[in-house]
Parts: sequence; C-alpha cells; structure tokens
Amino acid sequence: MHSSRGGAGPAHPLFGGAMSAAVPRGAVDVSDLREIPDNQEVFAHCHTDQSLVVELLEHQGQVADADAAEFHFDDVAGSNKALEPEALEVSGVEPLPVSELSLSQCSSAWVLTGVQLVSKFNEAARNTVALHLGLLRLPQFSTDLLVTFNDPLTISPESSSSIIPEEDSGGSGSAESPPEPWTVQDFHRLLRSLTLHDPGLFE
Repeated sequence: MHSSRGGAGPAHPLFGGAMSAAVPRGAVDVSDLREIPDNQEVFAHCHTDQSLVVELLEHQGQVADADAAEFHFDDVAGSNKALEPEALEVSGVEPLPVSELSLSQCSSAWVLTGVQLVSKFNEAARNTVALHLGLLRLPQFSTDLLVTFNDPLTISPESSSSIIPEEDSGGSGSAESPPEPWTVQDFHRLLRSLTLHDPGLFE
C-alpha cells in the first residue's frame, strides 16, 4: 500500500481497495487509531485539526440534486450538534461538472461551502469550522457519496483541539518539516480523483 505522506500524487486505497483517491500529504488514517464505521474513511492532518471524511450514505431520492448537498450539510450539522440557526451557515452551492471527475458513474456532483460551530467530544467549547462538502450522487447504487473537508478557522481556548503536541526537538535537526496545512485545492483533488474499482462495494 502506498503512503500518501510524501505528496498528493499516489492513489490511496479506500474501502478495502474498492475505491481509491489522492489523499493529501500528512494524512493519518484514523482507522489506525480508533474504530471507524464501515461506510467511512477518515483522515486527520498529522499537525493540524483538519480532517477529511469520505462517506457512503443512502441515496436520498426524494431530494432534488440541487438541494441534496444542503440536505447532507444539515445532516452533518446534526451530527456536530450545530443545528441552531446561529451555529451554521451555507455560503454557496455549486455544480461540479461530471466530466471533471474520475468517478464516471456519478450522475451529478455538487460542492457546498459553509461554516459550523462544532463541539469536539461533546465539550462545551465550540470551534468555528469551515466545512467544504462534495456530493457525488450514485442513484444506480442507491448511494450518495459525501466528501467532507473540516478546516477549523478559530479554536476555543477551552477546546481539547487547542492542545497541540510539542514537536520532538531532540535529535540531529535533520527531521522533515511538518506538512503544510491542507487547502481547498487538496479537497478538490481528492474529490476529482475518487475512482471506483469494485461496484460490489455497494451490494
């Protein structure tokens, strides 16, 4: 298996190799640290509080394509306990041309940008998180594929996220510099590179 720590180029296997995508440099596979639901792949930046989530969800056939991204944004807000009006805001929803995607089976694709106030581990402290959400609709597989990039804008001093481990300063000084924070371009690169290798994933 390729590691994605050296750059954003190598395709990283997802869901046991049934899919793959270009995961950005500095990504830690959270399933190596804790249990993750079978319908998710979760990657955390090794030096920031950023995360990327690839998620297979039930296709919401009753929701029009143009409204589906906001439907899932509200669903994510519920998971983040950010349902009150002042805790979430959508700043834009744009269609993504399917011709730009490696996932040729996709019927339509959308990108949403928004902000949520999110508590971590049920803490009272709330962090302001920019949320970039990519939705790839796969009705023939009864699936909505969601890619979420969580990019903290401000972190409450009371949040556990404000505690960042110190760098190990001991040593020869030849250690690599930490990876740069991820960008929206990294999110779009992952979204566009998603590839299906085994349709049996959806059975």
